[in-house]
Amino acid sequence: MEECILTGKQKRFLRAMGSELDPVVQIGKAGVVESVVDSAKEALAARELIKVRVLQNCAEHPKEAIARLSKAARAELVQVIGRNGLLYQKNHEKPKIELP
Repeated sequence: MEECILTGKQKRFLRAMGSELDPVVQIGKAGVVESVVDSAKEALAARELIKVRVLQNCAEHPKEAIARLSKAARAELVQVIGRNGLLYQKNHEKPKIELP
């Protein structure tokens, strides 16, 4: 799989889109487990851009948990603010988001 490195302009564009999103994947007490990675991959395939929330009961630091999830799901980490993170992965078959 080719690595997609986002430019600053593309990240700004995705951050603006992401501000209106609701979290679709939540990292709970168990941390970044396979079921969380699977649901992130499914959501990324369907949407390309997803918001992830790290719940209060997660033992891991939110930044580390979201970074681990992005690596495991092979997604681009767009940003982390507080307990929320944005992940992006281009869908090569049916792209939904046109990056600038």
